Amino acid sequence: MPDISADVRNAKKASIELASLSSDVKDAALNAMADALDKNRENILKANSEDMKKAEKLLKKGEMTQALVDRLKISDVKIDGMISGIKDVVRLKDPVGETMSALELDDGLVLYQVRCPIGLLGVIFESRPDVVPQIMSLCLKSGNAVIFKGGSEAAASNKALFKILQDAAASKGVPGDAFVILESREDIRTILKMDGHIDLLIPRGSNSFVRYIQDNTRIPVLGHAAGICHVYVDDAADMDKALKVTLDSKIQYPAVCNAVETLIVNSKIAKAFLPKMMDMFEKNNVEVRADGRARRILGERAKEASEEDWDEEYNDMIISVKTVDSVSEAIDFINSHSSRHTDSIISENKDNILRFVNTVDSSGVFINASTRFSDGYRYGKGAEVGISTNKIHARGPVGMEGLMIYKYILVGDGHAVKDYAGKDAKKFSHRTLDRKFGV
Repeated sequence: MPDISADVRNAKKASIELASLSSDVKDAALNAMADALDKNRENILKANSEDMKKAEKLLKKGEMTQALVDRLKISDVKIDGMISGIKDVVRLKDPVGETMSALELDDGLVLYQVRCPIGLLGVIFESRPDVVPQIMSLCLKSGNAVIFKGGSEAAASNKALFKILQDAAASKGVPGDAFVILESREDIRTILKMDGHIDLLIPRGSNSFVRYIQDNTRIPVLGHAAGICHVYVDDAADMDKALKVTLDSKIQYPAVCNAVETLIVNSKIAKAFLPKMMDMFEKNNVEVRADGRARRILGERAKEASEEDWDEEYNDMIISVKTVDSVSEAIDFINSHSSRHTDSIISENKDNILRFVNTVDSSGVFINASTRFSDGYRYGKGAEVGISTNKIHARGPVGMEGLMIYKYILVGDGHAVKDYAGKDAKKFSHRTLDRKFGV
């Protein structure tokens, strides 16, 4: 068996070299990666077909969900999206070395806060091979090395994409050791213990999968354990907007974490809104599980919701419906059951909107817009590392800024602390400067 620990150590060393690459080299490598994907479409689709054949068999046996099968599928359109995502990253400003602040402590003594890469990242994900070009492009631009571990169901697709991208980047001067792909489940247990080398883990997958990562490592983890999103239709909602936004939030791509799982409806408009919404759900084969008040309006068209439904991430054509009497009740319900991912209000009442925005404790709070907009690409980040519901350095859809940290650089001229201590101590000026770091 290959020595994964050695690969990790080599990647850590390569991260230092990667952090010092020029913008020109990184952009040339990214363009080469995009071109390589376009030229190798046939190989990518062939590898994906191997995975899809296995996935269909697992689906029939009930050992794989339709949601995972959907995420696994690669098409020419998806390859176009991968290429577009990489080219968007090329257009992003290189953040490495950017001066965040400059503070004069005294004459000739200036403290700079400068952006730098985090170092070596570990990305562990299930089923979605398009994660590979997304993450690799963002890591390359931000100067971070990365270790990939995808699910076995996407092994052929991941390996093909990784090799194509790694070779293309290396052809432009990027150290090959900076990117590593792992293949066995045992490798995960190995890297979870390597907190002395890996600086950040980013898991992307099911609730149980993310929680397993969080519970079994001392490495910091950026991610979210669930995507339980809500749409609240206020009594001051525009009916057409409410119907359009709710339907899009559910059916545009139900297998992802930013799809709505629970629809909350103000009781004052429930009789007018719910039958129309139900007509649209039925036309699109959406199963509805409703509380008692909603079922009195919808009858047998809706199934009875259980208490477990309010905490369920379906990732499927299923939605639960809750009725409330006020925006405050909706907010309380969301803060009790939301996964802090994305929640939306449909309303024309400014007071209700502001109350919702200010008190819903989620990483994304939307007004009259689909929850499906919660995405790094749609946010203009070029691509997405993942979505974080943590309250740490990065929150919500995380792009390149979530892969950066900073260091303090102090520039002096023989300055010593003793001159600033004691009876006749010199005073610090602490004056903000409009200056970039340079030597």
